[in-house]
Amino acid sequence: MLRRILAAAASTALALTALTACGDSGSGSGSGSITLGFSQVGAESGWRTANTKSIKEEAKAAGIDLKFADAQQKQENQIAAIRSFIKQKVDVIAFSPVVVTGWDAVLKEAKAAGIPVVLTDRAVDSDPSMYVTFLGSDFVEEGKKAGQWLVDESKDAKGPVNIVQLEGTVGAAPAIDRKKGFEEVIKANPNLKVIASQSGEFTRAKGKEVMQALLKAHKDIDVLYAHNDDMGLGAIQAIEEAGLKPGEDIKIITVDAVKDGMQALADGKINFIVECNPLLGGQLMEIVKKVNADEPVERRIITEETVFDQEAAKKALPTRKY
Repeated sequence: MLRRILAAAASTALALTALTACGDSGSGSGSGSITLGFSQVGAESGWRTANTKSIKEEAKAAGIDLKFADAQQKQENQIAAIRSFIKQKVDVIAFSPVVVTGWDAVLKEAKAAGIPVVLTDRAVDSDPSMYVTFLGSDFVEEGKKAGQWLVDESKDAKGPVNIVQLEGTVGAAPAIDRKKGFEEVIKANPNLKVIASQSGEFTRAKGKEVMQALLKAHKDIDVLYAHNDDMGLGAIQAIEEAGLKPGEDIKIITVDAVKDGMQALADGKINFIVECNPLLGGQLMEIVKKVNADEPVERRIITEETVFDQEAAKKALPTRKY
């Protein structure tokens, strides 16, 4: 009997040693570290690049072992990454979903495995019991801020103000919500008309391509509302190549406030930017620590953000981190 007890104790000690060794690998953090599996949308924009950098740097600073996967804007890649994290038995899974729908099955798998899930940046339409919290911006509010600026700017307009909209990735939460918020607010002025709305996939190249087509199809565009800076910057190239002045011939509103967008705003090529803060890494790591320790967290955590006109952009640019 004693021999059996000693053998069991030795096995337990060996298992604990193996676990400690695993904790020491990867990020170089000490034993007992938290392992976080994070699935990123991709690298489609300057915002996303800044978001990824923030997450990697803050994980390292917090001593969290980060397993990072880039989905290259494909939901199937993201689902595969999450399933891989489940197999690896990470402590917490976090991801920024490519689109809103289609997550039920994999979220149920994570819950069945006892691994808490944190949503970052974008929401899903799954049962909220499938994840512990959502950290990110209020995209509807961002759209409303963009719309309110245009309502105020156009209050003296006597005739129609024709708007074209460059939407984000089809089915993505920010694309749906920024459109919803914007269109909800501009109803206050019947002169404001969205004459065309098309996805630019959140990329600069696609923003330019779609704007080129819109300029050919519509000779009377007064305003461009782009769901992110990168699409707006691509559209600026198309507008200039068409012999028009961005910011003057066509007023431009964008969302994000990354450095390139802020520079275009300072230069007068963009008229107004609604900020969407990508530096979520610090907040995310605090949430991960709390969730791993079974401490309560708020179900919805909204990031602090502002808006910029030309003068505000000029003041902010010298110290802009992204």
